[in-house]
Amino acid sequence: MNWTGWRARIRLLAAGAVLGASVAVAPAVSAGTAGGHAAAAASGPVVHTGNGLVRGLADGAVDEFLGIPYARPPVGELRWRPPQAAASWTGVRDATQFGPHCPQPPTSFGQGSTSEDCLFLNVFTPSRFRPAGQPTPAPHYPVMVWIHGGALVTGESDDYIPAKLVQDGVTVVTINYRLGALGFLAHPALADANGQSGDYGLMDQQAALRWVQHNVAAFGGNPHNVTIFGESAGGLSTLSQVASPQARGLFDRAIVESGSYNLTQASLSSAEAAGAAFAARAGCASQTAACLRSLPVSAILASENVAGYTPNINSEVLPETLQTAFATGNFNRVPIINGTNRDEWRLFVALSELAGNPVTAANYQNMISTTLGVSPAVAAAIAARYPLSAFPSPSIALGAVGTDAIFACPALTIDQSVSHFVPTFGYEFNDENAPENFLPPVSFPYGAAHASEIQYLMDLPTAAFPATLSAPQQQLATIMKRYWTSFAKRGFPYSPGTPFWPLFTSRTQRMQSLSPPTPQTETDFAGTHNCAFWTALGH
Repeated sequence: MNWTGWRARIRLLAAGAVLGASVAVAPAVSAGTAGGHAAAAASGPVVHTGNGLVRGLADGAVDEFLGIPYARPPVGELRWRPPQAAASWTGVRDATQFGPHCPQPPTSFGQGSTSEDCLFLNVFTPSRFRPAGQPTPAPHYPVMVWIHGGALVTGESDDYIPAKLVQDGVTVVTINYRLGALGFLAHPALADANGQSGDYGLMDQQAALRWVQHNVAAFGGNPHNVTIFGESAGGLSTLSQVASPQARGLFDRAIVESGSYNLTQASLSSAEAAGAAFAARAGCASQTAACLRSLPVSAILASENVAGYTPNINSEVLPETLQTAFATGNFNRVPIINGTNRDEWRLFVALSELAGNPVTAANYQNMISTTLGVSPAVAAAIAARYPLSAFPSPSIALGAVGTDAIFACPALTIDQSVSHFVPTFGYEFNDENAPENFLPPVSFPYGAAHASEIQYLMDLPTAAFPATLSAPQQQLATIMKRYWTSFAKRGFPYSPGTPFWPLFTSRTQRMQSLSPPTPQTETDFAGTHNCAFWTALGH
């Protein structure tokens, strides 16, 4: 199925114009740490990394080490090349503020930046330092590495504060990686000695994982027990690392949140053709690497595909599509949690409404056609399966169409494939009253929309519309955090005091319904989301 229309909807997300977002380029600071940086610089915990000493922040039960470089700045001749090892330093490096974000326009989902010097990570670990700064013996906590979302064109690591996960006995690393054209442009002039180009953002993620392998033990983390996890584009990145032979041995488990939206990657030739079109738009009619590497960041941002990027086939990084890799078992065989949200697509329907293009009875079929990139005849068949009479409003009807076609049923496909080879745990986030953190109210309820589960796992200090969870939601949040950290610790997402979460198998198709106050097992996911219909339609 052609997802051109869906990518057009992503364009609304990436542009951020619906809210008139305007965010400064200066690096963000974690809530609660800005005022104490000066004092912390002299008294915070010190850790020895392979590149030198870093001094972080002691924030109660959590020690924070922010803005640590894991690779050299990818500038000049290093632009559009694999990441290179970070340079070492002398003395003690201050690690009390986040590093700059990777280049992106300001949006409702990411802070604007033009700094290519952005390959930084942050370590949050249970406090193990005495008041005098002397470390206690390292307990080697399980490590969780968070990959942020944002359609691979926006977002940054410091939008997420994982202190509540850390307090459950894990070390969490959050990372930046190259975005947009700078991270995912493929072009013949950029090809390496093997003729491969693209996927630089995935290479950055792998470089961060190698940094974890070499350094995390000094922070109290266990390099032999690493879980990668991410949401949306971060979930797609997680799936890509599961499929990448270059990531083999860099992690031991994977958690995918709403990352199933693109399982068929573009061929290298197709991606390079798109790269040539980008070069022409950006002013490089010569199509040379020298011209591309001399472009101002502003010209790159103005010319890149704001609808979002996805990884391309690359024999070194991603030799085949995710769908093929998972179906054939040709992937890094680690236990997997894979899930989706009950009303994913309502977020994108809301973005369309906020941009002045609401769904109506009159334009419903046309909106189906543009959302999924299908013909009017196919859109009519979909509308017959999802009749307006079955939904409270046209907006909610289109939300169901997009949720089922783009997120839910592809997630089920992943579960069915990988469960033949590795322990697999499926979930559906089902809190219909989950607060919406990024967008204002619209004419319909957001429900369990895209990204709404993140607030149950981590704090979101840059959210435009922060909310306090109700008591039942807080109970769910406590259970979800224990699911995630239990999986990181032992490879299965349950522990004493949490409801049992069964393995997914193709025969039983049992998933965990994450709804407040107490999750329960569900067995009708395929029927609820009309997956047989979408399979018959060729999805």
